[in-house]
Amino acid sequence: MPPDLFKIINKILIMKKIMLLFVAIFTMAQMNANTPEVATTEAPAATMAASDDNESNYQHPFKDDDESTKHWTATTTGFYLGMGVNHNWEAINNSFEIGWLNLAAIKYNSLHGQVLTLGVGIHHRSYSMKRPIMLERGDGSQIVTVGTYPSENVDKIKNRSSNLNIWGLQFPLIFQQRIVKKLDLSVAGILNWNTYARVDNHFEMDKVEYDTKFKNLKQEKINFDFMGSLTWNEFGIYCRYSPGKFFKDGFGPEIKNTWTMGLMIGL
Repeated sequence: MPPDLFKIINKILIMKKIMLLFVAIFTMAQMNANTPEVATTEAPAATMAASDDNESNYQHPFKDDDESTKHWTATTTGFYLGMGVNHNWEAINNSFEIGWLNLAAIKYNSLHGQVLTLGVGIHHRSYSMKRPIMLERGDGSQIVTVGTYPSENVDKIKNRSSNLNIWGLQFPLIFQQRIVKKLDLSVAGILNWNTYARVDNHFEMDKVEYDTKFKNLKQEKINFDFMGSLTWNEFGIYCRYSPGKFFKDGFGPEIKNTWTMGLMIGL
């Protein structure tokens, strides 16, 4: 092959390599130039995704940030302690009650400030008689009557107390409405199953103490109460109205239409 032809072919090959190198550099440059446009194009999608997240995290103004996001939950709530403020029977000196409104309950939360709860709890109420009144029951009788302490001289009687006690189960249906953050208003209808009742008498005479107790009273087994409460961050006050009679007709004093007010935790 002539030397001149060899040089021409060699130059052509060198030029081809140079052209391929320029093509490669140009292609890479073009790809780098397109990268910001892709990022700019995807930015609105990211913004939309962020917007969707914000919408899913929207909190109702009546809802706590730490409130459950579930509609149905099991709960135990409503320990309370109260004192009687009104009694229709003048022989009652005072009364108190203590209980747990919901030992076990099912709660429905609308997630918009309304909560409905149905459960079962326990309840105890005690009525204390005015002095010198004492509740009595004759031998073999189930009728509770009003008497006095067994002494001709009332001043000889010390440490006197006569109490009517009742224990039972309660089944409250509670509607709760959030007013503002952490402030709730609740109303409830309560079915009471009065399972056990007893009279406890105590007095001291001539330095001798006497304790008498009798049970198997003829109390109303079922009655209804109504309750309202106002709670702030699970601490609140309540008012409870008991229109039903304590005793069945003819088996004791007419105790009904009683009102109680007190403190409540965890409703």
